[in-house]
Amino acid sequence: MVDGKRGAFTRFIAKYTLARALVFTLPLLAALIALQQLIALISHQMPRSMRLLWLLPAELLYSALMLWLYCRAVRYFERRDVAELARDGAGRRAAAGIVLGAALFSVVFALLALGGHVRHAGLGSFTALPTQAAVSIAAAVGEELIFRGSIFRIAEERLGTAAALVISAVLFGLMHGANAGATPVSTAAIALEAGVLLGIAYTASRSLWLTIGLHFGWNFTEGGIFGTTVSGGQTHGLIDTALAGPPLVTGGAFGPEASIIAVAVCLTAAAAIGRWSVRKGRWRQWSAQRPDVASSLN
Repeated sequence: MVDGKRGAFTRFIAKYTLARALVFTLPLLAALIALQQLIALISHQMPRSMRLLWLLPAELLYSALMLWLYCRAVRYFERRDVAELARDGAGRRAAAGIVLGAALFSVVFALLALGGHVRHAGLGSFTALPTQAAVSIAAAVGEELIFRGSIFRIAEERLGTAAALVISAVLFGLMHGANAGATPVSTAAIALEAGVLLGIAYTASRSLWLTIGLHFGWNFTEGGIFGTTVSGGQTHGLIDTALAGPPLVTGGAFGPEASIIAVAVCLTAAAAIGRWSVRKGRWRQWSAQRPDVASSLN
């Protein structure tokens, strides 16, 4: 009887795209919020000298747990191997993503400097690097599993790539709308530059390792290397940076991610990757048929 109920439930989840998206997304989102709150609470109870020793292993453990939860959900509800997190080539894809993310933000920073918007860029500190690495890893893993692994992937199966990009990008932007320094402009910028770019990167590779690496590479370079504000969060990096100029150009209190320069750079990269994806036949059209996972459960 228990197995029968489980089979009926998994078939229901497989049949309805929205139900499957919710079943994947809500537990991961709840785990993200609860675990990050717990890590922050414990950190604030520690002496500052101990936080560096605590934060990186804590965030690595959090990331491992999030990956485990996602894999368990795929195997339980979809009854398949988790190809998007395959171990074969994982390091290579993650490294490629890191390099791409770091390169894209470096271009953004260079353009800001050429435009005279970097008011100060002095030597920072190495001591904050573990903290920035920990925060960047946690954000990359948690957000990619939710927005690309769950929302984008599941929506794309039924609605096609274009619709999935719009849905996941809008939700990704809205999630960042609650951050410090957020404005309607920053919300739209996050949706356009990160939501679209990361969704198209997943389309091209069908690998969450690439998008996790790209997300990490961008955030770590932004905060850990150049020391600029990351999505409204203050950072300390190898370079101590201060930006000056109109918020539309510098991103204002939210940081360079709300800059029109970042939007232009990321959309240019997204267009190039998207064009390659179309040529390789990886861009999916809308389909009235149920996802393959539904038939596999019958």
